[in-house]
Amino acid sequence: MSVHSHPPHEQVLENRLALRLAAALAEQAEAIPHDLAERLRVARMQALARARLAQAAQAQPVRSGLRPAAVAVLAGPRSGPSGRPVPWWRRAATALPLVVLVAGFVMVHRVAEVEQVRAAADIDSQLLSDSLPPAAYADPGFAEFLRQPPP
Repeated sequence: MSVHSHPPHEQVLENRLALRLAAALAEQAEAIPHDLAERLRVARMQALARARLAQAAQAQPVRSGLRPAAVAVLAGPRSGPSGRPVPWWRRAATALPLVVLVAGFVMVHRVAEVEQVRAAADIDSQLLSDSLPPAAYADPGFAEFLRQPPP
């Protein structure tokens, strides 16, 4: 029995739903007035630009503002109270709490990002699966409709 023989039933349903949604959106896209379509295009371009800036900001290396003298002070003494040199592993162990703290911050940041993406995906899927025409999203009262709690 092959593992890749058939996709799971849920995946087939998701693919069908995605195709139906894409077809419905494509069908309704031509009915959108030109000015609204242009505003949507500009908003999409702005969102892409913000995403690129955020991605570039994450890719830039962090530069240390410490001077060599400050780094030497932070590194600690190379010899213990008895005058013998401190082993490298003991000096490295002093940095362990800082490493754990930074790793914790990175983990919390990643979890928060994942939660934001999931929340946005849930909202998008609810909006896309609704039977509203795309012109309804341009209605000024639509933002108020979104703020109301579901029944």
